[in-house]
Amino acid sequence: MTLLHHDRRVDDGRGTAPAAPAGSPAPTRATARSRAGRVDATTPSRVPEQRQGTAQPEGTTDRPDAAERTRPVPFPRTGAEALDAAGTPRPRRGRHRVPTVRRRPAFYLAAGLVGAVSLGALIDTAPSAGAEGTTATETVSVAEQLGIDASATATLPSDTDSTRLLQDMVASRNARDAESTAAATAQAQADFLVAAAAAEAAAEAARPKVVAPIQGARLTSGFGGRWGTVHTGIDLAAPMRTPEYSVMDGVVLEAGPASGYGLAVYIQHDDGTVTVYGHMDEILVQPGQVVRAGDTIALLGNRGQSTGPHLHFEVHLGGLDGTKVDPLPWLRERGVQI
Repeated sequence: MTLLHHDRRVDDGRGTAPAAPAGSPAPTRATARSRAGRVDATTPSRVPEQRQGTAQPEGTTDRPDAAERTRPVPFPRTGAEALDAAGTPRPRRGRHRVPTVRRRPAFYLAAGLVGAVSLGALIDTAPSAGAEGTTATETVSVAEQLGIDASATATLPSDTDSTRLLQDMVASRNARDAESTAAATAQAQADFLVAAAAAEAAAEAARPKVVAPIQGARLTSGFGGRWGTVHTGIDLAAPMRTPEYSVMDGVVLEAGPASGYGLAVYIQHDDGTVTVYGHMDEILVQPGQVVRAGDTIALLGNRGQSTGPHLHFEVHLGGLDGTKVDPLPWLRERGVQI
């Protein structure tokens, strides 16, 4: 409860601090510290009460009795020391201070001094010359540190030397280019020859080894006895100047006029066999010429003892004077049908 003292209400400390009047500024930390400095919040103050209607004489110190003693009145606490209704200290409320960067001039000054002293020590590296007091400067060569002969790089080439070196470089490059071009040309020629040889080999492999002596002809007379004599070959009739072919690879032994044939051609082949062609109108080869199977050797005709345009064809085994055999079986054995 509260007691009246000089017609004013005094808080007994059990309630909360009186509210500030409306419109007054809120208490600050400075205000709380000033108040705390004036009055100790933990020490209660005792204020004597005077009896109503009794005036105390001046200069007397009449001590009131126990009933009239004042009760301890705590001073209201503010700020961090304020208590809530339950007597528990209230948490501090206020603005956080923004941390500021403290400058360190002494540290920077010390760093600058150390750098200056180090630079001076690096610059002043010349040792003392001795008793005379002279100073000698030691020169450190970068070329020596890198292991390069400084004498080789001390003299720079003149303009004439540079021009000569440039001309030598150009000439060397031109020579290399010429060699590369020649090598490329030789390689291209070699490739061409290889390709040509391959094509020729392919054509040779595809070329027939045995062919018929004439194409599209008709057999008019076979091998054997005819008109009381022996016919030593076969007759193949065809239009005039039909091409006649060598039946196999060989060499021309004879080519020209022949008795009974008008004109005749004799070809010897690799196995020694000789084939004979007669009655042609024109001969297209000459003795000693190498022919291959299928080459044109003459044009069909009607010369000599002949009753019409035809080819008389013979096969002599073992040479020009060898055994004469029937050409039809001989051709069939080699895959040629007449």
